[in-house]
Amino acid sequence: MRKRNLMKGVLLAVAACAFSAACSKEQTIKIGFNIPLTGDSPKVGEGAKFSGELVKNAINEAGGLEVKGKKYKLEFVYVDNELKPESAVQSALRLIEQDKALDIVGPCGSGRAIPGGQVANENRTPMVSPWATNPAVTLDRPYVFRACILDPVQAPAAVKFVKNKFPSIGNAAILYNIEDDYSKGLAGYFRDSWEEAGGVITNFESFGQKDQDFTVQLTRIINSGAELLYLPDYYNHVALIVSQAKDLGWGDKPALGSDSWGSADLWSLSKGLVKGYFFTTHYAAAGAIGSTKAFIDTYKAAYGYVPDDVAALTYDSINIILEAIKIAGLTGDLSKDRDAIRDTIAAMKDFPGITGTMSFDANGDPAKPAVVVRVNDAGEFEYVTSL
Repeated sequence: MRKRNLMKGVLLAVAACAFSAACSKEQTIKIGFNIPLTGDSPKVGEGAKFSGELVKNAINEAGGLEVKGKKYKLEFVYVDNELKPESAVQSALRLIEQDKALDIVGPCGSGRAIPGGQVANENRTPMVSPWATNPAVTLDRPYVFRACILDPVQAPAAVKFVKNKFPSIGNAAILYNIEDDYSKGLAGYFRDSWEEAGGVITNFESFGQKDQDFTVQLTRIINSGAELLYLPDYYNHVALIVSQAKDLGWGDKPALGSDSWGSADLWSLSKGLVKGYFFTTHYAAAGAIGSTKAFIDTYKAAYGYVPDDVAALTYDSINIILEAIKIAGLTGDLSKDRDAIRDTIAAMKDFPGITGTMSFDANGDPAKPAVVVRVNDAGEFEYVTSL
């Protein structure tokens, strides 16, 4: 009898523990981050993680995210994809299969978001990329979304800006990273848009991901008579290219960039040589107002520097996911909840992001203008216009 009662007590205790664990699990929302914390551009992953921590800490300190009358604590899992396509695939698989993340933020950068997005879509897990502008990221992938403008928007906007700002310029040169889908794609879009606008591309030059010396390409560009240098490249490469171009005699002629310039490290790495240059991007920190300024002030107070595009777009991406969770609700069935959240994001209209109001089209892309900023004398990214 005593053995029977003891066994009964053990079973009841096990059942209670299982129920408690289930309840505990139900009270936690796990979101994965597929981001580059190491590699050639670690600042990209840092900005994404810092924004994640701001959102998570604020919500958890307030008791959690309220979903249909119930509070859930947030658990964010940050996985380093090393800025490599193969690592982005492995990171996505880990977050989906091992960590059982409800949704994924990232990857950032088209070279990682394209393969990472394929994994997310095949596993029916909603993914929002903060910062990946190649059309292939979301194309024919109903579970993949983005918070940023696309390259087919960004490149024509850049051309239009140059034609308005520097109407006498007719010859442009392009120097891009042939190993990066983002850089390669944007270079092509700019070339086509420039030629359609009646301009001439004097040089369509490329380099490799690990290259540090660009003197051969830049010498050809300078000798070609190019009046504008277009650099759709990451900030770490831009800093080297601009410095070498100046040394070779580029002088005061303008250079124009893309959203991959928008790092807090651009100014310091280039030793201020990017002063006066323009680039297309997603938001302007200098002169921001309202909720955008509130985010910038909070981020700067926490981390000591002004958030870049990646940080701002990650903030929006997280909040898009959280808003979808609040609307869709949670059942505890991971597959069903992933499907419901995906459907909710797809139907989202006029989401009030700090980088702009967003409604998603059939491809999971937001309708937003491109912003043009100027690197001012203080190294700030100063708003010029929206196109």
